[in-house]
Amino acid sequence: QVQLVESGGGLVQAGGSLRLSCAASGRTFSSYAMGWFRQAPGKEREFVAAIRWSGGNTYYADSVKGRFTISRDNAKNTMYLQMNSLKPEDTAVYYCAADVSWRSVEGTVVAGTGNYWGQGTQVTVSS
Repeated sequence: QVQLVESGGGLVQAGGSLRLSCAASGRTFSSYAMGWFRQAPGKEREFVAAIRWSGGNTYYADSVKGRFTISRDNAKNTMYLQMNSLKPEDTAVYYCAADVSWRSVEGTVVAGTGNYWGQGTQVTVSS
């Protein structure tokens, strides 16, 4: 069992940066693939980024590739999402997830899900 708590959300102007953190409790954090998802008002939750348990492999949605960086520190049971060059369309509630799986088509992640979820943190990007 893993419990997840996100932090770091807030209001930022377009072009700015935010760093989200996801603190995990549970002894098996390091064995799980972890990920970030987001849900904007009136839209379905979508995959943002994922990272393997070792941290050596990362995966991104096309919409955030080159702007967002996912990382993890297994010693601290924490995962991060560095978000740069933020756009108004990045506005959403961001969720971290553990025990994540995803499906790719021709190298592009098209769907993902997780078995454990945090409560979410709001990110608002003003134009």
